Parts: sequence; C-alpha cells; structure tokens
Amino acid sequence: MLALKLAFKNLIGAGLRTWLNVFVLSLSFVIIIWHKGMLDGWDRQAKTDMIAWESGGGQYWQQNYDPYDPFTLTDSHAPIPQPFDLPVKQGKMLPILITQGSIYPEGRVQSILIKGIDPAQKLLAIPSKVLGSVSTGIPALIGQHMAQANRLKVGDVFSMRWRRAEGAFDAADAIVVGIFHTTVPSIDAGQLWVPLETLRKMLNMPGQATLLITSTITNHPESIGGWKYKSQEFLLSDVEKIIKAKTVGGAAMWFILMLLAMLAIFDTQVLSIFRRQKEIGTCIALGMTKGQVIRLFTVEGAMHSVFAALLALAWGTPLLYLQAVNGIHMPINSQDFGISIADVLYPTYSFMLIITTTLIVLITTTIVSYIPSRKIARMNPTDAIRGKIR
Repeated sequence: MLALKLAFKNLIGAGLRTWLNVFVLSLSFVIIIWHKGMLDGWDRQAKTDMIAWESGGGQYWQQNYDPYDPFTLTDSHAPIPQPFDLPVKQGKMLPILITQGSIYPEGRVQSILIKGIDPAQKLLAIPSKVLGSVSTGIPALIGQHMAQANRLKVGDVFSMRWRRAEGAFDAADAIVVGIFHTTVPSIDAGQLWVPLETLRKMLNMPGQATLLITSTITNHPESIGGWKYKSQEFLLSDVEKIIKAKTVGGAAMWFILMLLAMLAIFDTQVLSIFRRQKEIGTCIALGMTKGQVIRLFTVEGAMHSVFAALLALAWGTPLLYLQAVNGIHMPINSQDFGISIADVLYPTYSFMLIITTTLIVLITTTIVSYIPSRKIARMNPTDAIRGKIR
C-alpha cells in the first residue's frame, strides 16, 4: 500500500512527463481495440452475409463439381438422390443447377455462369421471387455489379447462348426482371440467375442439379450417391483465412505502437532513477530495502498503464461507441476484391477483447519498468546519497 501511495504521488508530481507517456499509451490502447474490433466486425458480417446469400447451413456438391475449375461444370450435374426429395419439397434443401454460357448485351460478349434456382425458395436471401413474374421468354436475375459491368437495367433484353447436355449449342433472348444488391461477390460477378425448371429444359437435364444447399448445419452424412457434403465451416474457411492473415498483419502494427509506448516509459524510468539517486540512497539509509525501492519504481511504471486505461476509457469509449452504432463507410467495392465486405462495416468490441488488451499492456509495462529498476540493487547507499552511481 505504501508503494502505491508513493508511486501515485511521484507520478502526479512528475507533471507533464507523466501525462505525455500516459497519452501515448492510451493511443495504443484505443488503436489496438479499434483495429481488432474492425476485424471482428468484418468477420461477423462476412460470415453472416455468406450464410444468408450463398452457403446456407452447408452444401452437397456433385462429386465432379469444383467452383475454382470451370471445366468441371460440363460433368457437374446429376439427378437429385431419392433421400433428398422430401427435404427439397419441404424447402429445407435448395437445388442449384450451374452451367457456363455467354451473353451479348449491346453486341458485346461476356462469359458468365448461368445458375438455376427455384423462384419460390426462401432458404437464401436472393430475391428469386421475381423470376416467376414473367410467363414468356427467359427471365433473368442479376446482381448490381453484373448490371453495371454490362450496362443492363430492368426490362433490357439480351441474347444468351449455352451448351446443352448433348453438346449442341443453343441460344435465346433473356429479359432482366430484377437487379439485387449484395456484398457477396461470388453470387453477383459474372452470374446470371434463371428459374431452375427453365434451365433444366434449356440444358435437357430434367430433375438434375449441381449442388444442394441445406438449411441445417448438423446431422449430414459425408457422402450420398456421388454427392459430397461441404460443411458450413468449410464453405466459410476462405473468409476465416483472410481474417487471420489481416490479424497477423495488424499484430505488426500493434507491436510497433507498443514498442513506441514502452520505449517512452523505459526512458522515463532510466531518467527518473538517474535524477532521483539521492532520494533512493536516502530511502535505503532510512531502512527501506533495495527490493522495496525496486518495487516502488516498478509500480510507478506500471501505474502508467492504469492511468492510460482510464484516459483511454474517457476519450476512446465515445469514439468507439459512435463507430459501433453508425458504422464505418467503406470506400471500396467488395466486388473488386472478390470477398464479402459490407458498404458500412460495424466494429465489434467484446468484453474479452478489452480485458485482454488491458492485461497485455499492464504486464508489458510492468516488465519494462522493472528492467531499469534492477540497477538500484547494485547501488551503494553512501554513493547514491552523494549522487554517484557505479
């Protein structure tokens, strides 16, 4: 208790030097929490959007399907297994049929993926209901980025070509019946959505699909009749890897911030010991042990982090709160990066994040304060009183 009282008085008495160190350390506090909160918010938003728009609770892939290899699409289709008939009818499983094709808006050619989806489905957030609003022709639903890239709008008619199951090419006109906005580029860029039964007739593939999206995340066999199950964890693994990579990169920034703050405290402690050598010698001469004096200087250094936490709480809380409520408008387009990034990103600040950051800063500050304080153990009280340190 005596060490705490003396340390508090010494820090307050140091004036501006103490508060400069505290302010720099509080900056480290707030920036580390803000940056990690941004990554956590992005992680949560990206996974939520991908589950809602694309992955669902998990997917069954036809055994030949590889989303990164378009050459597999020719053979990536098969009849839906009989055990899945009931879940499909109940809306708990959504079949998707995928094939390659080309469109010719305004005389230009654009390679695309044509995807068939049930207009009445409610499993994904894709507004497929509009596909049932046209009784003639081929209704097409596209994403906002797809529409901008090809200068298409609702009501536009364009030519579309595809390859049938027999290998022959076919073509017809399609009409844009809807344009949706999403943060998931894998269902927008280069994608054209049409009614599932219409696409089956176009390809001459009755009752077939490329993948089946499930509504639940548990109790799924790994393989059924040539269909392989891909868990939600597997489907979201790319986002997980990106967030981890960004976290590692952010750790370098956190290390630099902490290094600057710790360097300032280290220099302050060294200077303090040099300037207060007579005081140290007097304390030892009056009965304080060298260990007690070392503890006093260590506590002084550690109290910088306590003051910094309080200061960060004072000015950082309203700032981080406003960002968490209003979000941060992102100046980039998720389609340009191929990953899910919302237009407005809402940081997530967990209680564990704040506690962990505070403990790390406190422990680090204590260690940095103790290192120069060890010099006191080698002091001779007489020399210290005279102002000489060996």
